[in-house]
Amino acid sequence: MELFNNLLLGLQVASDPTILWYCFLGVFLGTAVGVLPGIGALAAISLLLPMTYHMSPTAAIVMLAGVYYGAQYGGSTASILMNLPGGPSAAVTCLDGYPMAKQGKAGKALFITTIASLVGAMIGLVLLVLFSPVIAEVGLKFGPAELFSMMVLGLVAASSMGTGSPIKGLAMVVMGVLLGMVGTDVNSGAARFTFDIPELMDGINLVALAMGLFGVAEVVRNIHGQDDSQKVEKVTLRSMIPAREEMKRSYPAMLRGSALGS
Repeated sequence: MELFNNLLLGLQVASDPTILWYCFLGVFLGTAVGVLPGIGALAAISLLLPMTYHMSPTAAIVMLAGVYYGAQYGGSTASILMNLPGGPSAAVTCLDGYPMAKQGKAGKALFITTIASLVGAMIGLVLLVLFSPVIAEVGLKFGPAELFSMMVLGLVAASSMGTGSPIKGLAMVVMGVLLGMVGTDVNSGAARFTFDIPELMDGINLVALAMGLFGVAEVVRNIHGQDDSQKVEKVTLRSMIPAREEMKRSYPAMLRGSALGS
């Protein structure tokens, strides 16, 4: 009963027009900053943090939460249109979103991304509210054996994502582990594979790595393969909305992604 009372209290606070305005402002600014390649949600919050100095604590938290969600969504826009991930989480969007944009379906990709972000956020928030006490209690019982098992599970899941030969997926995982070993050891403080380069002391930046894999490769490809025969077509709002059949095919992936992300 106390949980529902707290939910009603939170809903009452969140429904205040001033709080809603700050939420809208945070989402708008976060989306605008998240579109910039390589920025990410945390950098967006850091850039917009000075705006909250003269706000009430509730308004500041709501605005920063809006900035975070807006930046997470905005990063997918650059991934779809330019193959430049706005942040680490948007790198996966390049795999399917940019090929759709090259087929002339960028509007549909953006629309489906918007719906998927909304569905995933709502499901994640509901599960967080309902099961966060249980998850926190279980998380405190995790020891070295459980953490090692979770890491092995993640590596096995990542290796299974490789298309074609399983050897390719395993090689991808090994390469990721080798890149993750670069930097300062957490336990001993010794530098590993830094080659006396100060910039590698904190490890390889994931945003820089994603920009190099997706962004720089696309820029070089466009420079060497310019096609003057490309035409700009007029796109209407109606053409950007996916058909009902396309949305039906997207729902299982949305629910599966929401469950895995939560």
